[in-house]
Amino acid sequence: MSMSDPIADMLTRIRNAAGAGHRKVDIPGSRLKTEIARIMKSSGFIHNYACVEDNRQGYIRLYLKYSLDDESAIQGLDRVSRPGLRRYVRVGEIPSVLNGLGVAILSTPQGILTDSEARRAGVGGEVLCHLW
Repeated sequence: MSMSDPIADMLTRIRNAAGAGHRKVDIPGSRLKTEIARIMKSSGFIHNYACVEDNRQGYIRLYLKYSLDDESAIQGLDRVSRPGLRRYVRVGEIPSVLNGLGVAILSTPQGILTDSEARRAGVGGEVLCHLW
């Protein structure tokens, strides 16, 4: 299977796992996806993540988070910038996801940041995805 959009693949795996009520999901590893996992953890969307070496590209295991009544912490994930249509924003154009309840993840010159971190740092970048 050729991977033209590994980020969309990651989001789809998470969406499917959360929809099926799984506690964890494995995603082929990459530095970018590890950074996205770091933001998902710091924003409270997942419990934790671990990078697992398997003598190939490795994989990232995400531990999904649920409320007491088994509601997934992740209500929605949207891929914004795609290989066929990249979405770049200046700092003043950084979107607010669900009036700040969600998080936009951006790839900026300062690394992978949330929308609020990018605004604080005064940088724009490529909007990778929205998460709520």
